[in-house]
Amino acid sequence: MNLFKDFQAKIDATLKAMADAGELPEGLDLTRVTVEPPRDPSHGDFSTNAAMVLAKPAGLKPRDLAEQLVVRLAEEAGVTELTVAGPGFVNWRVDDELWRRQLAAILTAGERYGDSDVGRGRKVNVEYVSANPTGPLTVGHARGAVVGDALAGLLDKAGFDVTREYYINDAGAQVDTLARTAHLRYREALGETIGEIPAGMYPGEYMKEVGEALAARDGDRWLGKDESEWLEPVRTFAIDALMRRVRDDLEAIGIQQSVFASERALVDAGAVQAVYDSLESRGLLYTGVLEPPKGKKPEDWEPRPQVLFKATEFGDDVDRPLRKSDGSWTYFANDMAYHLDKYRRGFATQIDVWGADHGGYVKRMQAAVQALSEGEARLHIVLCQLVKLTRAGVEEDVKARRGTFVTLSEVTEEVGKDVLRFIMLTRKPDAPLDFDLEKVMEQSKDNPVFYVQYAHARAHSVLRHAAEAFPDLAQAPAALAEGPLHRLTDSQELGLIKLLAGWPRLVDSAAEAYEPHRVAFYLNDVAAAFHGLWTKGKDDTSLRFLVADDAELTAARLALIRAVALVIASGLRIFGVEPLEEMR
Repeated sequence: MNLFKDFQAKIDATLKAMADAGELPEGLDLTRVTVEPPRDPSHGDFSTNAAMVLAKPAGLKPRDLAEQLVVRLAEEAGVTELTVAGPGFVNWRVDDELWRRQLAAILTAGERYGDSDVGRGRKVNVEYVSANPTGPLTVGHARGAVVGDALAGLLDKAGFDVTREYYINDAGAQVDTLARTAHLRYREALGETIGEIPAGMYPGEYMKEVGEALAARDGDRWLGKDESEWLEPVRTFAIDALMRRVRDDLEAIGIQQSVFASERALVDAGAVQAVYDSLESRGLLYTGVLEPPKGKKPEDWEPRPQVLFKATEFGDDVDRPLRKSDGSWTYFANDMAYHLDKYRRGFATQIDVWGADHGGYVKRMQAAVQALSEGEARLHIVLCQLVKLTRAGVEEDVKARRGTFVTLSEVTEEVGKDVLRFIMLTRKPDAPLDFDLEKVMEQSKDNPVFYVQYAHARAHSVLRHAAEAFPDLAQAPAALAEGPLHRLTDSQELGLIKLLAGWPRLVDSAAEAYEPHRVAFYLNDVAAAFHGLWTKGKDDTSLRFLVADDAELTAARLALIRAVALVIASGLRIFGVEPLEEMR
């Protein structure tokens, strides 16, 4: 079902046949040979760089090798035109009938069209959101949540075995502060006047709910007790309460992660010590003194001997502390233990979706994964830039530490999960995103989620009208696939078919590059082509989808419309967005 992959196989077979015939050396590396659409559609339907990348190892001039390829490819069924362009690209066109057969393949496959085996069942762990369990998810967390979930959906469609994971940072000073805040709110719930929340604690109103719930469960059990008695149980209660809210907020936007890994559980199980022992046994630790931070030196900085990991041997800029001078573990040591745990669970491919403020941690964590797995695992980081939340151009307050943030649940309730999810994918993750609460609800072509959803709804509207006008015309995809597709001859109709035929290639390439936003770009292109064809039919009655006196032509055009709806639905489902058949 992937014409580009089919022609890739034919190019590879042709090159091997040329080697067998003595026209090329044996054993040429074909991994850099590609088949893709030419940048300029006027140059053809397909293009290959084979002559460009193989000429030097073959001892030939690129254009000479390209000419030899042209002679061989001319024998392929369906190829109608071959040219050599520029320094040695080979471009070719295929018969329109080949595209129509691809349309039939789309209808036969349905929403499974584009399903791929490029992943070959390889295990991939995608970890995303992973917000500290110290407060509700904000709109700032939404982007990483959506990007991670969409990436997992894309990898699923491309044939990977995907695990969706959330890492609970429930160890360290921040959760002890959470427990102290919860205990303060607990005392308030039992009638004590607590005054202003002390600096450094979590001032949000959400903590009142936690304190009230604790009071309802435990009564006055923790009043007047020493912190050493209540810190651990209150901490556990608060974390559990806030994580239940996190799960609810994620489920409200269609995200259900299958694994929730606990940092504290790893620490308590000795996982950090295991990291230390592994690195020490391989001579990758030493005691040293780090240079002061670049720029202005902190007032409390002093040279202290620490246990350092030789991160520079694995591509990092500096060696990293694993154990502090007081003997306690660093946050980095805990993170190393977590990624080693993922590797030991069978994940040689790990993808973490982080906020852009964690960009400085990329090299050290990639070095850690490489070292701990002895080169067997790879960590890919997707960094998500901030979301600027506005309403009619006026910025909303999203600063969580002030306790006046805009929560994810509030935004979801206002705009709906589908709008939220799609808009978060309309820019590359590393590009800033403006999210205007009014503009994302506009019903205009400038609103990408409306534009794509309207194309899907418009397609189904045409199908409903066709059922009324042509009650005897079978609309099932299988029946349309067997219909008179030869009647599709307009250049714009064929152009739309070619665009739909590129869906499997887009799935493969976007999955291998870990770039789900490319699906949004593609769906916008499909919507634009479909809307353009609909508009053309308004101006030229011969190109209307429903032709009253020509049921055969109508059937052919309904096949194209059904295929458009299937491909758009396939793409939206990767995003976790429900394709709409009607828009009100």
